[in-house]
Amino acid sequence: MKPSSSAWWEAQYNNRQRVSDSAEILQRWAQASALTRSRIPAHLDLPYGEGPMERLDVFPADTAEPAPVLVFLHGGYWRSLDKSDHSFLAAVFRDEGAMVVVPNYSLCPEVGMERIPLQLSQALAWVWRHAGRYGGDPTRIVVAGHSAGGHLAAMLMCCDWKTVAPELPRHLVKGALSISGLHDLAPLLRVPSLQADLRLDEASVRRLSPVHFPPPEQPLYALVGGDESEEFQRQTGLIREAWGPRTVPVCERLRGFNHFTVLHDLADPEGRSHQMARHLLDLRWYSALL
Repeated sequence: MKPSSSAWWEAQYNNRQRVSDSAEILQRWAQASALTRSRIPAHLDLPYGEGPMERLDVFPADTAEPAPVLVFLHGGYWRSLDKSDHSFLAAVFRDEGAMVVVPNYSLCPEVGMERIPLQLSQALAWVWRHAGRYGGDPTRIVVAGHSAGGHLAAMLMCCDWKTVAPELPRHLVKGALSISGLHDLAPLLRVPSLQADLRLDEASVRRLSPVHFPPPEQPLYALVGGDESEEFQRQTGLIREAWGPRTVPVCERLRGFNHFTVLHDLADPEGRSHQMARHLLDLRWYSALL
């Protein structure tokens, strides 16, 4: 299979086809998430905007102190999956002293991709304004995202928050974690199964690719599964090349994980990506116990 062929690009970026048991993994996520919502306190489907998908779930921390806030952005190539599929990530971070927020956003092709980062900027503004009501500390907001969510996390790192609302702090997001993130969208122009819904062109690719943005002042950690495709591993390296090691001090492959099981590492207190998220959240009280 030649790298220039559409079949090669499809094999590189079609993760559900690449991972034979991906449907079973997604089903287990949904089941674990439903169980999580039934067992821990949660405020579900809170509106951050007027659109039907502009809703988020809040999982308050299990602590009396103001808690750092982890905002998790789900993947699905901007066209599938839901916040309700990812509640399972909230339990361990809540137990460790963080508040967790999982927002939804509109999906392609119902909206163009450019709409989604704008929606999530409003979601983050909502978190900054309302975190205190749920025990969170609005000065300690960290964003993590998987796959398309990793792309969106990097986009939000570059947001000019003063243009969203003048009262917002310039550094609303203190750091970000991009897990299997897509940082240059140009290759997606060559993936027929994605283009049918994403409808990208060269101009939109440039506007929406974090590798073309000036590096933000706050850190981004980039990780990818060691069993992921060559292209996904390259995508992780690209953001380090574009923004430099000062902005991207962590750029690593996680051995033994594919595009889906890499999220299990985030949910595992001993996992490398979990430790990186905890570091960004500055959960020092928990680190002292390790």
